[in-house]
Amino acid sequence: MFPLWGRLGWTDILQRYRRSILGPLWLTISMAVMIAALGFLYASLFKMDINTYLPFLTIGFVLWQMISGILLDGCTVFIGAEGVIKQVNLPLSLHVYRVLWRNFLTFLHNAVVILAVIVIFDVPVDWSSLFVLAGLAILILNGIWVALLLGLLCARFRDLNPIIGSIVQLSFFVTPIIWNPVLIPDKKFILFFNPFFHFVESVRAPLMGGAVPVETWLVLIGIAVVGWAIVIPTLGVMKRQLVYWL
Repeated sequence: MFPLWGRLGWTDILQRYRRSILGPLWLTISMAVMIAALGFLYASLFKMDINTYLPFLTIGFVLWQMISGILLDGCTVFIGAEGVIKQVNLPLSLHVYRVLWRNFLTFLHNAVVILAVIVIFDVPVDWSSLFVLAGLAILILNGIWVALLLGLLCARFRDLNPIIGSIVQLSFFVTPIIWNPVLIPDKKFILFFNPFFHFVESVRAPLMGGAVPVETWLVLIGIAVVGWAIVIPTLGVMKRQLVYWL
């Protein structure tokens, strides 16, 4: 049903910028301005070379916007579609695909900033950079089950929504987005237990000319397997009761 949820996701973005001259391009402009401001500020604070720090920050920040968007929108995916769910018999996954498509389109808009930074700062790109596609694919695969699970749980327990929001905000500061892991060489084991680091690293490392660690792929695949193993039976039990919680 891609023609349906694909069109709905694109319409969601257009609705945010109705009567705007630039439309969705404001996504790219605002992202570029924020990254430029943060890049020069934190490069000075951390005493890091701007030529390596700004690409690091740009890729991480754009990816984090998509990750946090999937998490936060996933909490309200079914609550926001209450009217449709109560009136039209559609698969619940359609609403999840709509949310992921919307956030992926936003990512593609912001990816223009990544391309510009790669060109301006001459970041080395070779065939190994194609691993970025594998990183994005596994990110989307995990995003589906996460949005399904959060959507069901937040519809049943409404207090979870602000809790998830607080966790996402805290995770931004403990994940190497604005700070580089080289700053904590003796505590890198902390990063291994941070799933957000692995999601970001699976895309950022290939774009920065590096290799994705094997343990990162193992962690991401493990998260996908465990997550889907939890969501499939949970969806079977809770989907019939969802309409009564909305």
